[in-house]
Amino acid sequence: MKVTLGLLQHACTPNPVANLDLSLAMADRAAQQGARIICTQELFRSQYFCQSEDQANFALAEAIPGPSTRAFQQLAKKYEVVVIASLFERRAPGLYHNTAVVIDADGSLLGRYRKMHIPDDPLYYEKFYFTPGDTGFRAWTTRYGRIGVLICWDQWYPEAARLTALQGAQILFFPTAIGWHPREKRRLGARQHEAWEIIQRSHAVANGCYVAAVNRVGRERLAGGFGLEFWGQSFVAGTSGEMLAKAGVDEERVLLATVDLDKVDATRTQWPFLRDRRIDAYGDLTKRFRD
Repeated sequence: MKVTLGLLQHACTPNPVANLDLSLAMADRAAQQGARIICTQELFRSQYFCQSEDQANFALAEAIPGPSTRAFQQLAKKYEVVVIASLFERRAPGLYHNTAVVIDADGSLLGRYRKMHIPDDPLYYEKFYFTPGDTGFRAWTTRYGRIGVLICWDQWYPEAARLTALQGAQILFFPTAIGWHPREKRRLGARQHEAWEIIQRSHAVANGCYVAAVNRVGRERLAGGFGLEFWGQSFVAGTSGEMLAKAGVDEERVLLATVDLDKVDATRTQWPFLRDRRIDAYGDLTKRFRD
């Protein structure tokens, strides 16, 4: 079975309504160009507010279901497409998550994934805003295949990709907001981007599945100073880690890639990593460190 993926890569403005309208317009274009599974970038409704710890930013959060969920449900039903939308979820007073909703091609809300790994680095102060996810790692059977969703910092953890793939996910989607500290770019930029791409392509190899990573573009200075320069370069990798499609560093683009889901079973049979796992020997993975 072949299915076309549509990844929505764009810059964000300070206006959440304008950002939602742009993402919906790009999703509309993706659907009309043949995409059957469409994925937004991480926290597409706003600029990346985690550059500072500011109580006022909690006003950007919304309930699920809420206005963004409903808007994408209408689009999904209209075009009979699957949608993955990354949102700042207001779950309860004082309880917020970085969440992706999964909407099936009939407009129904299949479920949500709450980001499990929460970073705390310079200009990425996510622990101030997001409660670690409690959904566990999940996969959903949609009209166009079985998919799993992980979010940004999750992409560095092979355990997350493996546990999602073990639920039968044929495609791993990674909504993302990652970029360079401009002052470090000349010295470390190429190495940082290469590591980001390699780790995700390795998930495709290790699990015999497709990987789709969608990132934002543009420079945002929400905390003053040099800000962050998001590196774009959204991509789709094949079941052996090969690059199938890739967007540029600074272009707003609907990235399309057609994947053949039958190759997942073929790859996992030819390279039987799942068969040969020594599950009897992996108990220490549940420990922080083995002294």
